[in-house]
Amino acid sequence: MLRKDVLKNVRKYSEPFRVTKGKDFRLKDFDPGDTLGLDLDKQEAKELLSRGSEWLALEQEILYAQDSWSVLLVFQAMDAAGKDGTIRHVMSGVNPQGCDVSSFKQPSDEELSHDFLWRYSVKVPQRGRIGIFNRSYYEEVLVVRVHEALLKAQKMPPRLVGKGVWDERLADIARFEDYLTRQGVVVLKFYLNLSRKEQKKRFMERLDKPEKNWKFSAADVRERRYWDDYMHAYEEAIRATASKQAPWYVVPADNKWFTRLVVAAAIVEAVDKLDLAYPKVSAAAKKDLAAARAELLAER
Repeated sequence: MLRKDVLKNVRKYSEPFRVTKGKDFRLKDFDPGDTLGLDLDKQEAKELLSRGSEWLALEQEILYAQDSWSVLLVFQAMDAAGKDGTIRHVMSGVNPQGCDVSSFKQPSDEELSHDFLWRYSVKVPQRGRIGIFNRSYYEEVLVVRVHEALLKAQKMPPRLVGKGVWDERLADIARFEDYLTRQGVVVLKFYLNLSRKEQKKRFMERLDKPEKNWKFSAADVRERRYWDDYMHAYEEAIRATASKQAPWYVVPADNKWFTRLVVAAAIVEAVDKLDLAYPKVSAAAKKDLAAARAELLAER
């Protein structure tokens, strides 16, 4: 499919869910079950996603060759929202050599001895590469905010931990992302917006199907008790950090096929704006290439 045709087909899926101004943002304005009125079967959705993935694979090769820009994709969501599956399907065609996935689990003692952004900053993708954060520095204003006992483990001086600590951290994150964008890092943030009802359905499926039992953890149900607290934390995070340079996408997550389309569309559109092109070969380099060609042709 031609480049312009791909863009025409995917662009309409990302715009309704992009958040660039957080001032009036309200999570309740976004429907987790939204599909923009589309009624596609699985095969149609798969074909659309495949086109976007193929285009992205071609652009990723040019991104690598150009060695100037890099792309950071940040994924945040409640449990069972489909982060892993979305990443796997959307990035299926991308060369693994040009892509890095970082999953941030419980911090180590070494990580707790550094500032809260340290372990994330060292994983920011190099120029020419795509980096994926499966959970990210936003956990520091989400799970740590909901479970404040975790903050005590971070060894901060007590007098620096006041009532405004969360606003301060959100401001630090916004400045960090602003810094990255000025260094040539394209930052795209995805909140997979799953409904509480759909989460329960997916948890029950993991319990009912033996082959999915491994995906379930009793801790998931315990975290579900804090649903309202998490929704408040997410809303505050998006409000404070949404910007034109580093937008959030509040992606409907109740229908996995649509989630993947929106994420793919957002990435394709953002990469297209970079207007990537293969590096131009200098006159001296062309001369070397001609000499190499002549030498190879002269071989017997």
